[in-house]
Amino acid sequence: MNFKLKIWRQKNNKSKGRFENYTIENVSSDTSFLEMLDILNDQLICTGQEPVAFDHDCREGICGMCSLYINGRAHGPDDEVTTCQLHMRKFKDGDTITIEPWRSGAFPVVKDLVVNRYAFDQILQSGGFISVNTGGVPDGNAIPVGKEDADESMDAAACIGCGACVATCKNGSAMLFVSARVSSLAKLPQGKIEAKRRAKAMVAKMDELGFGGCTNTQACEAECPKAISISHIARLNREFLCAKLQD
Repeated sequence: MNFKLKIWRQKNNKSKGRFENYTIENVSSDTSFLEMLDILNDQLICTGQEPVAFDHDCREGICGMCSLYINGRAHGPDDEVTTCQLHMRKFKDGDTITIEPWRSGAFPVVKDLVVNRYAFDQILQSGGFISVNTGGVPDGNAIPVGKEDADESMDAAACIGCGACVATCKNGSAMLFVSARVSSLAKLPQGKIEAKRRAKAMVAKMDELGFGGCTNTQACEAECPKAISISHIARLNREFLCAKLQD
């Protein structure tokens, strides 16, 4: 398979970026998208050109690092996959593929397709934790948790913090990410200690970092690689209002 690639190149956050065109040939349909970029970079290096910078780590759909906007969609044209799980068979031979970094004021470009998502870490540091005794390990059944609550908490905890929700949202909102983190703890007894301050602190930090507001377009849910439901946003709103009323 042969492709024309239109890739965003940007030296750093201070430089003006631009699209550059490349051609790549004889790519197997079973090649992953990141492997295709590896092949392109090998070609660029062999011809003395600067390789394209892009983020990746586990390449197993777990870490969320491989965050690319491909042909107008976060993580590309497949559903419920990260970029590293996307394969070239999802494209047609001869296609032109446009590849961009996440577009969000809260995620400044580091270089080319790499963005700084430290804003997510700051939100987690503000309240996405629980206070526990780190002494002896308690028995697994010491704190009973109902199956429905446990399942819902695990569904929320599936969020990998890739930022697709922010990149997809027309407002650049991080509400799906924040709500998933709040829900994963709010449904468990261990999360009750910080419950009163958690939602307030994380929402405040989200606003401080420049993320937009949620207008319930559901674009975040549609493009989330882990299919996180926007129902968690409703829980975040309830947790936030309850905390405010208890002040």
